[in-house]
Amino acid sequence: MPLLFGNVTQIHDLTVTELAAAIQSGETSSAEITEHYLGRIDRLNEQVGAFYTVTHELATEQAASADKAVSASRKDGSAVPPLTGVPIPIKDLNMVAGVRLTYGSTILADNVAEADDYVVEHLRSAGIVITGKTATPEFGLPCYTETRIGPPARTPWDLTRSAGGSSGGAAAAVASGLAPAAQGSDGGGSIRIPSSVCGLFGIKPTRGRISQGPLMPDLTGLSTDGPLARTVADAALLLDAMTGNHPGDMYTLPPLPAGESFLGHASRAPGKLRIGRTLQTVVEGAAVDPDCAAAFQDASALLASLGHEVEDVDLPFPVEAVPSFLALWFTMAAFTPIPPDQEGELLPLTRWLREQGRAISAPDIFFHQAILQGSVRPAMAAMNAYDAILTPTVAMSPRPVGWFDEVEPAENFLRQTQFTPWTALFNLSGQPSVSVPLHWNEAGLPIGIMLSGRMGDEGTLISLSAQLEAARPWKDKHPPIWAD
Repeated sequence: MPLLFGNVTQIHDLTVTELAAAIQSGETSSAEITEHYLGRIDRLNEQVGAFYTVTHELATEQAASADKAVSASRKDGSAVPPLTGVPIPIKDLNMVAGVRLTYGSTILADNVAEADDYVVEHLRSAGIVITGKTATPEFGLPCYTETRIGPPARTPWDLTRSAGGSSGGAAAAVASGLAPAAQGSDGGGSIRIPSSVCGLFGIKPTRGRISQGPLMPDLTGLSTDGPLARTVADAALLLDAMTGNHPGDMYTLPPLPAGESFLGHASRAPGKLRIGRTLQTVVEGAAVDPDCAAAFQDASALLASLGHEVEDVDLPFPVEAVPSFLALWFTMAAFTPIPPDQEGELLPLTRWLREQGRAISAPDIFFHQAILQGSVRPAMAAMNAYDAILTPTVAMSPRPVGWFDEVEPAENFLRQTQFTPWTALFNLSGQPSVSVPLHWNEAGLPIGIMLSGRMGDEGTLISLSAQLEAARPWKDKHPPIWAD
């Protein structure tokens, strides 16, 4: 393997931006990079449970095409797309034409997608190589990734502990060096939770920033796609590639002004910001453990040291809205059509969630949606006084594999809400939100902090996160499996 970028000798040490530059300069090839990642997946995936499906043939073909495109561009002086030849896996809730799509359920173990999701189309247009489909819990419902399709997704910082969910496989892949970055999705914290417990930077963009089409209905507006990466710049680059609307999208946003990009914000100083912070939650019984409180206090001090105005605020979301959010979540669980004779093949939690959802009538769904919208309007008005809101990402350190499933489904779900009492609030409001890996506890486990911004203002969060990254770099902090 050639010496790359000074003392770096392993391909998986390189960031997405470094890999893209190395491919375009001819210093290395997409074929070599792809072979390296496929080899690591084959050797290490069983330990971390990152992938359900590995697309060796597709990835090899796409890498060869990328190298041909780069060779032609060097001859004629044309530009290639920004992610040309870079391996990026897709979460197994998203369609990739001709590739298995399980949604984390054995019922769909042999299901094959007939088309690409729009976000996958956008990433293909940016030039990515698809190495496989990453692990997700059944239908993406819980905040941990343990199914019958494959081994549990584990944080590589402690293989006895969960990688979170529902983008648990994506996070395990990036944190283990099985992918330089990954596509994920977030309907209640599903990018930010695994980013926190795996020591990554993850972005949940503003509602409407990325199309949910062509098949996924966006009635509730809770879920969106987004990136998980080792650096802020890498995540911003992927967000640029994913962004865009299509005819028929219920929620839309205008594109960034001409000449601007999210990647550009990663190298732009944020200026002095007003940041509100809170440890309050709307979840009954939720308690913040000392590690997460320490991460929160540490981040507050770091932000203040960088010149930002940090002040305590009351969480503006009303406790009375929680039952309405849960009603909406339960109805989402009941959405997936499953033949009645196969319901018994679903995991116990999935069956329980679907039972709750089916008990809610259509008029009640609209009633709960109205309550939530009425709750969000004053909350957003209060939060708009700040450039960002700081909370912990989760309320507990990474949980042991099996910790959620060791109890009955109702208690399981309660544990999930107490584990992650903040993330879903910003799916409800639609605001952009990021998890930043600033803290590791004494046991060496990562503890993320969350920053959430104004609607449409991912740029400020990216600039602020890049400033934090420069002040306390995390890119080269790796778990032991990284060197395998």
